[in-house]
Amino acid sequence: MEYYIIDAFTDKLFGGNPAGVCLPENFPSDSVMQSIAAENNLSETAFVVKQESGRYNLRWFTPTLEIDLCGHATLASAFVLFGEREKDSREIRFDTASGELVVTRNGELLSLNFPAAFAEECAVYPSIEESLGVKPLAVYKSIDFMVLVKDEETLRSIEPNFSVLMGLKSEAKLDHDRFGIIVTAVGAECDFVSRYFAPNVGVPEDPVTGRAHCTLTPFWSKRLGKKIMSARQLSARGGVLECEDLGERVRISGKAVRYLKGEISNG
Repeated sequence: MEYYIIDAFTDKLFGGNPAGVCLPENFPSDSVMQSIAAENNLSETAFVVKQESGRYNLRWFTPTLEIDLCGHATLASAFVLFGEREKDSREIRFDTASGELVVTRNGELLSLNFPAAFAEECAVYPSIEESLGVKPLAVYKSIDFMVLVKDEETLRSIEPNFSVLMGLKSEAKLDHDRFGIIVTAVGAECDFVSRYFAPNVGVPEDPVTGRAHCTLTPFWSKRLGKKIMSARQLSARGGVLECEDLGERVRISGKAVRYLKGEISNG
């Protein structure tokens, strides 16, 4: 099985978020895909299978479970396909658990067309404040939780207690683990900044998270009065994104770099 590691949302090797991309002829069993993702131990591993129609089926796995939406691994998958299988194409359509996702390219810039996720203010759960060690200005809920803090310096200083943060699932009475905690603030040198923590799915801190920007884009668009915004994710590896509010959809754009091309032996 062809296998790639792609650094997404960066133009520099060893930056952005590394995603595994597997290109099997057909999907292996769920248990094999989960084992491969655990063996890779990246925040997400994508599996991409071409259909007779020319479209692609796409699935994403963290080291511990399958998830229903992932931005950086979708960007990485498109980057591989544009470079290896669809060299003359300007658009790739994926069928996923979150519906159709379209990726277009303009030179080195790849753009994801994803569903917008609208956040509503919710309770400030004790586990959030205790685990982050900062007082939120507000907490919101969409597909993930989103915590607004006062400034970029506060965001950079956060050192989460992940064991406490995992208690949010029971506090919020959730029946699944497929959620993360976005922490965000106005940017000092860009429109907004963020970090993303998802210890319940085996990803303590995700380096760059396209999924989070489905929530961040409409939130900051309304707050800043802008449709097109620049964003940075302030993980140790760092990531750079361009975001556009399209109403019910968002456009999330970035670059990618290939780190590795190889082959997986899976029996």
